[in-house]
Amino acid sequence: MTETPATTIVFLLFPGITQLDFTAPAQALCRMPGARLVGAAASLDPIATDSGFSILPTHDFAECPPADILCIPGGHGVVDALGDAATIEFIARQAAEAQWVTSVCTGAFLLGRAGLLAGKRATTHWGYTHLLPLVGASHENRRVVEDGNVVTSGGVTSGLDFALTLIARLKGDAVAQAIQLAIEYDPAPPFVGGHPDRAPEAVTAGLKARVYDAAATRMEQALTR
Repeated sequence: MTETPATTIVFLLFPGITQLDFTAPAQALCRMPGARLVGAAASLDPIATDSGFSILPTHDFAECPPADILCIPGGHGVVDALGDAATIEFIARQAAEAQWVTSVCTGAFLLGRAGLLAGKRATTHWGYTHLLPLVGASHENRRVVEDGNVVTSGGVTSGLDFALTLIARLKGDAVAQAIQLAIEYDPAPPFVGGHPDRAPEAVTAGLKARVYDAAATRMEQALTR
């Protein structure tokens, strides 16, 4: 019986990560035949997420194996991670050998800081898409954007779409469809409006005012330092 070749999937972990940016694609990708998941951080200390609990890395940067798939999640902690030379160097080093380089949400800006989005079409969370030109990327208004071996996805839950898209590229549609069925990813949200293109204008304006105007300003400041 032929053994399924291993695929090493490296997720960057950093303080302030949005846990679903990591755990949603990880849940799908871990079911891909041959998948080996790695959570890499600057140290093996617990990583505080945005959800009030912590996660444990499996490797530090120095001991992390080479990635076949590199995935960079997002979160409000991206602002600090942008200024951490060791984090950016790790991303660049891993990406140089990876078959696929990917991001979820604002993780795109970490790819950009590492020089991986220059001249690329990309996406990120809707609250930050206007900042993509600061890292040399042009925004494409899609949930998942593929440009060569670089795959970026929109905010938070888009990580599941990216993961299933990539599984289909690597293992075929039937495998991806089986994994989607296994995790019962069959969205039927109670409201239409998970994106500003469809959400009520008042809801979008209120959320921007409460959260994303200031958050995008902080991101812009970090990107232009």
